[in-house]
Amino acid sequence: MSNKIKFNKEIDPDEIFIDSRNLPNYDTNQFEGRLDKPISKLSMIVLFSFFILIVGTYTVKTWILQIKDGEVYSIKSENNRLRSTPLFASRGVVYDRNGVELIWNEPGTGEFPIRKYIDLPGLSHILGYVQYPSKDSAGFYYREDFQGIDGIEKYFNKILGGQNGSRIIEVDARGRMQSENMTKPPKQGDTLTLSIDSRLQSKIYSAIENTAKTVGFSGGSGIIMDVRNGEILALTNYPEYDSETMSSRNDTVKIKSYLSDKNQPFLDRAIAGLYAPGSIIKPYIALGALNENIIDPNKEILSTGSITVQNEYNPDLQTTFKDWKALGYVDMRHAIAMSSDVYFYEVGGGYKDQKGLGIENINKYLNMFGFGQSIKNSFFSGPAGIVPNPAWKKEIFNGEVWTLGNTYHTAIGQYGFQSSPIQIIRAMSAIATKGILRDPSIIKDTEGKIIDEIDLKAEYWNIIHEGMRLGATIGTGKALNFPYIEIATKSGTAELGTEKSSVNSWITGFFPYKNPHYAFTIVMEKGSSHNLIGGVAVMREIIEWMKENTPEYLE
Repeated sequence: MSNKIKFNKEIDPDEIFIDSRNLPNYDTNQFEGRLDKPISKLSMIVLFSFFILIVGTYTVKTWILQIKDGEVYSIKSENNRLRSTPLFASRGVVYDRNGVELIWNEPGTGEFPIRKYIDLPGLSHILGYVQYPSKDSAGFYYREDFQGIDGIEKYFNKILGGQNGSRIIEVDARGRMQSENMTKPPKQGDTLTLSIDSRLQSKIYSAIENTAKTVGFSGGSGIIMDVRNGEILALTNYPEYDSETMSSRNDTVKIKSYLSDKNQPFLDRAIAGLYAPGSIIKPYIALGALNENIIDPNKEILSTGSITVQNEYNPDLQTTFKDWKALGYVDMRHAIAMSSDVYFYEVGGGYKDQKGLGIENINKYLNMFGFGQSIKNSFFSGPAGIVPNPAWKKEIFNGEVWTLGNTYHTAIGQYGFQSSPIQIIRAMSAIATKGILRDPSIIKDTEGKIIDEIDLKAEYWNIIHEGMRLGATIGTGKALNFPYIEIATKSGTAELGTEKSSVNSWITGFFPYKNPHYAFTIVMEKGSSHNLIGGVAVMREIIEWMKENTPEYLE
C-alpha cells in the first residue's frame, strides 16, 4: 500500500492556510490582490429590466410622434418654419383747424413708425400719448396694436389706429429668415382735423403758466368755445406732461418727476378738475330769481358789507355773512357787475322782507345749465361735480340738517359747490346764446349736440347780458374793457379751506357782446387770497395777443 495520499479535487485558494508571512506585498488601497466575485443573477435581472423599460419608452414615444399624433406635429413643425408677423399700420395724422400738423408718424428703429408731436406748449392733454407694440423675450409681439393712453390718442384710438396687416416669413432651424410674403396689407388710420387753433391754445397756456409762476398759483386752465356750434378753439391746462416723452418712455427721470409733482401735471383740469366756482354762478341765480318773480331787477338792495341773521336754533346767537366789500345800493345789473354777495344772499335765501329762491329752486336753475351733471359719451366726459342740497349735506355730514347759511353760501358758489371749467364754458355758452345749452365739440365742422333750449323771457336774458357788460366796463372785470372789442364778463373768487388763505380765481364771459361768437373761461387754481392778479389778468393778456395774432376771432 502506497504511503502517498491522492487528492481527487482541486484546492480552492480560500482553503489554503495563509499567515502573514506568506502574504505578498499588495497595495490593498489600490485593490491589489482583491478577488472579484461574480455578478449575482438578481443584479443581472434588474439591469436587463431597466434597459427593456428604456427601449419600451422610446418605442411608445416614437409611435405617438410618428403615428398617433404625427399629423399634429407635422403641422406644428410647418408653422414653426413659416412664421406670421404683423405689418404695422401707420396711425392717422392729426391737424388743427388751420391744417397745422399736431401728430404725425416717422420711421422708427423698430418695425413700426413712431409718433411725433408738435413742439408747442399747452397741447398735451388734448393730444395725449400712446403705448407702442411690445415683444416678449423670444422676439414675438404679445401686443401688436398701438394703445392710446390719453387725450385724442385714447378717445379716437380706433379711428386713428387703422388695421395692421400681416406677412409670412420662412425661417430655417436657426430662426434665420429665408423668404417672406405679404398676405394682408396694412390699412392706415384715418386723419383727424381738430377744432382747436394751436396758436391760441399755446398762448393761453403760456399766459396761465407765466401768471402762475409769477404770483404763486398751483395750476390753471383755459377754454374758448364757439357758441354757434360748440367747437372748442382752445382747451389747455397748466402744468402738463410732454406727449413724446410719455410715448417713448426713454426719459425715466422726467417721467418720475411728473409722477412726484404735487401740482399734478397728468390732471386734465379743464375736464376732470373740480373747483368751487364762487361768484361766476351769480348770473344763473339772477335768471332763476327773475323767472320765479322773486325780485324786480330794478330794485336796489343795500350792501353795507355784511348781513346778520338770527340763529334759528339758539335765540342768543347771530351769524354774520360778509360781502367782499361795502357796495352800497345795487340793482340786479350792478349786483352782477360788482359781484355783490349781500344781494345774492338775499335773493338766494331771503332776508327780512326780501323773498329768496330757496335751495330747491337754486338747484333747479343750476341744473338747467348743466351744473352737477357730467357731459355724457363725449371727449369731454368727466365728473359731474356737486350742487349742494339738503340730501347731499345729510349724507356727507352725518345727518346734519340744512340751514339758511348753507343756502346763502350755495347762492354765491361756495359751501361744497364743485364744478369743472368745461361745465362753466357750456353754461356760459347758454347765456351767450340766450338759452341754447350745447355740448362742446373737439372736431372741426362738427356741431356739438344741443342738450336743451332753456325757455326764458328775452328780457331776462337781456338783463343778464347788460349786467355782464357792466362787469367789463365798471365792475370786477373792467380790465377787459377794450376799445376794439366789447366783452361781457363775470369774475369770481372762491375761498378755499377753513382758513380761507387760498383762492381760485375765475373769469368767464363772451364776445362780441352784441353778437356773441365765443365764450371763454379761465380758472387760476389755489393762489394766495391776498393776491390781486388772477384770471382777469390772464384773459387780458390773451385778448391783447389775439388782436395782433388772431384778429379774426375778435371781429
